[in-house]
Amino acid sequence: MSDLDDLFEAAKAVREKAYAPYSNFLVGAAFRTPDGTIFTGCNVENASYPVSVCAEGGAVSAMIAAGYTRIAEAVVIGDAALCTPCGMCRQRFSEFGTKDLVVHVADLDGIKRSFTMDELLPAAFELKDE
Repeated sequence: MSDLDDLFEAAKAVREKAYAPYSNFLVGAAFRTPDGTIFTGCNVENASYPVSVCAEGGAVSAMIAAGYTRIAEAVVIGDAALCTPCGMCRQRFSEFGTKDLVVHVADLDGIKRSFTMDELLPAAFELKDE
């Protein structure tokens, strides 16, 4: 199994734990740090939609809580083939990755497309280069 397969499987597994009673739209995210550590997150909805948590936001929180600050690669998996990260999550990626960070977008069958942050958020507030 490749590193990307491991990341996909982690995102797929955490997606099943999502709490989405209002939309029924389950999303999972898995990030790999430069040293190979994987962090995951799933969406958690609330009756007040603005306070809901995106899968990517949950994974970022877990990563930061563990003392990491850099995303090297990411997979986002939803119910649709192209469940690309929302604008808020794209900004998170830009702050904890680089413009060359690759975000893979998947459905339950596998990776469908891969984007660099430069493609997803070409005019971010600040893109950090290593």
